[in-house]
Amino acid sequence: MDRRSLLRLLPSGLVLSAASLSSNAWAGEKKDKRPIALLLPLNGPRAGLGRSMQQAALLAENADYVLAFDTGGTAEGAARAAGEALRRHPALILGPLTAAEVPAVGSTVANRVPVISFSNDSVLRQPGVWIFGITATQVTSAVLRYARTRGVRSVVMIDDGSPWCAAASLAAGRMEGEIGLSLRVLQVKPGQPLPQAGDTPDAVLLPGSGEGVLAAARALKGSGVQLLGTLQGLDNRPDSLEALDGAWLACPDPAAFSSFAQAFAAKNGGDPGTITALAYDAAGVANKLREANALNMNGLVDAKGFHGVTGPVRFRTDGSVARDFAIVVASRDGYASVAVSSGS
Repeated sequence: MDRRSLLRLLPSGLVLSAASLSSNAWAGEKKDKRPIALLLPLNGPRAGLGRSMQQAALLAENADYVLAFDTGGTAEGAARAAGEALRRHPALILGPLTAAEVPAVGSTVANRVPVISFSNDSVLRQPGVWIFGITATQVTSAVLRYARTRGVRSVVMIDDGSPWCAAASLAAGRMEGEIGLSLRVLQVKPGQPLPQAGDTPDAVLLPGSGEGVLAAARALKGSGVQLLGTLQGLDNRPDSLEALDGAWLACPDPAAFSSFAQAFAAKNGGDPGTITALAYDAAGVANKLREANALNMNGLVDAKGFHGVTGPVRFRTDGSVARDFAIVVASRDGYASVAVSSGS
């Protein structure tokens, strides 16, 4: 019996229910069952992280739809893994992990399948290959936007010479004109004291991590200068929390991450980090698109975006990702979320 004949036999009062039922039934038949491909280092120096990311992805997406391919953590291995994945006709490729692997995957895939890489090197973005890792640009712009809403007009940024700080410095420079900030960048090597910056700024931005950040935070105590930081500076040790007390930092929402970490630990054991959470979020994006029968390029760049543990994200057509972050205030008791701010 065809669909039209079935509807004719139903009492008139049940037509709406039948329409709803038929819609669900036919949608279920049309559900996109193509797999997603995970390109991760499952052997080699980063194998532990790769397997953790694979486990996280399986928390967010049905295992029947997830295929994992070992990159070995090298460009050659990533190209080989991408070729193997393409032979399985995936709807989406998640990975690779490192910046060195991304061009190899991009050239192998050649825009045939959307690629969500876990690298945070935004230079590697291109149409069809998204940079899903949390970038220095994103968190720097988020914390500076928040600071500006709180009346901060002048900022001194401490650059420790690391690649992360270099990227943060470029982002801060672009934000200067956009949101009306006065910015000075001071080069300070780890272990060196803070130089005199002339006029006292409203805030000091410390994008990096480690003992240098904590030493600078201690040096600013009692100065009346607001301390700004990024997720790199998050440190839960009691002495570190005391040094960072009162600082504003941009990072994924601690409550959302805690829920994910608990679910991960219950299933797999261990404590996942932010990079592992990226795999969970990327697989969650695939799952949402599959449920909406939109597991394709157009679905990925939908303006509504997606909510995840690492923050709400929106995929742009140029391969960049806009991500919102929690702004947290550090105290001796931990970090409290006080606002949400957009990262470029």
